[in-house]
Amino acid sequence: MVRGIHVTLPALLLIVAGVSGCSGGQTSDEPPTIGFVSQNMSRDFSKEMSEGFRAGAAISGGVKTEVTGPDTHDGLKQAALLKDLAPKAKAGIGLSAVAPELVAEPMAQVTGQGIPMIAVAGGQVAPGTGVKLLIENDNYELGKMLADATADKLPPDSAGKIVIGSNSPAMPALDQRTAGLRARLLERMPKLQVLGPLDTGRDLPANLATWQRLADANPDALALLGSGDVDAINLAAVHAEKKATWLAGAFSLDPKALQGVKEGHLFASVSAEHFLKGAVAGWLLAEHAKNGRKLPEGWFVAPGLTVQASNVDEIIRRQSTEGTRLEAARPQIDALTGNPDKQLRPLDQAR
Repeated sequence: MVRGIHVTLPALLLIVAGVSGCSGGQTSDEPPTIGFVSQNMSRDFSKEMSEGFRAGAAISGGVKTEVTGPDTHDGLKQAALLKDLAPKAKAGIGLSAVAPELVAEPMAQVTGQGIPMIAVAGGQVAPGTGVKLLIENDNYELGKMLADATADKLPPDSAGKIVIGSNSPAMPALDQRTAGLRARLLERMPKLQVLGPLDTGRDLPANLATWQRLADANPDALALLGSGDVDAINLAAVHAEKKATWLAGAFSLDPKALQGVKEGHLFASVSAEHFLKGAVAGWLLAEHAKNGRKLPEGWFVAPGLTVQASNVDEIIRRQSTEGTRLEAARPQIDALTGNPDKQLRPLDQAR
């Protein structure tokens, strides 16, 4: 279990940041360096995961951290950044893949050099990478969580239309969310007509335009539901713009999505708890680097959270600063790292 003095995240990060940034090789007197490659450096969910990684490493202490990632979703750039990071972070690297198949070869090269790697999110690990640990939600279950929240708002014999959109179709994690969402909706309300998942686009303005068109084309829909963070932001905006009566829900902790829940424009937003996943990865790699603690092997199933009117104020407060995010996550980090085997499933079952 993680033990020790509980201090604020800014203080923890100063410990790490004070010895970070070295771009050369390590000497035997230097603390080991671990690294993280994020999906991008611009989106809220990805920033949270990177922040969590640094926090987890700082909780463990005694390591340096290097965090990098492409400016936007760019799998080829991510692969190049991983190759650049490997000589600096020889004690271990976490990576959240934009597209697992695009980083499979460089991941195999890194693990082939004896550098331990953890896959964080991304939905799956491509075969042949040599990576034996994935920290990820059960995204099919996350989809069912949003479906249950939707069904709880509607009569059980509802026979209307629900539209599902995805801002990143063919991304394994989001595909599993929409699969779970669709299956659970039809399980609970068999008379429904469920359309989609439809490609809503990853670019923010294009995604907004798509949801506006879908809302105009389906004014009688019972609900419009999205699979990602961009969907959540724009569904809240479209619901407000059109003074809609249909339900809107998606997956995000972006401040605009949380405000949408607070104002009633999103009835629910499911969080994949990216900060927590990053923190577990950072802690595990730091402990392995310092103490030789064996990394778990398999699919480490991370929890999710449904945000609704009943808890949105608490979550907004939690998300307000780095310190409050760590304060809220610390008990879960302790519990998850204290008995990691409890969270494990076979890696080939990841979804």
